[in-house]
Amino acid sequence: MKYLKIVPEDDYDTVKLQEILLNIKGVATVETVDEENPESELKKAFDKSKEQLKKGQYEDIVNDIFDILIHPKSK
Repeated sequence: MKYLKIVPEDDYDTVKLQEILLNIKGVATVETVDEENPESELKKAFDKSKEQLKKGQYEDIVNDIFDILIHPKSK
């Protein structure tokens, strides 16, 4: 899978940009990631944990969440 990274100006409306990009043929999804906000990474971990719960991977869930809380991504 290929990704395209777009970095908007600080005051730019990313919701509008998402709407524009989704109207382009060949664009499947558009996601806003806030690298300065570890909450988005935590949300991803919780989303991933749903699948892990179904598979009974409880230790992996705890490790993923604590890893994000203890070692947040730095810029």
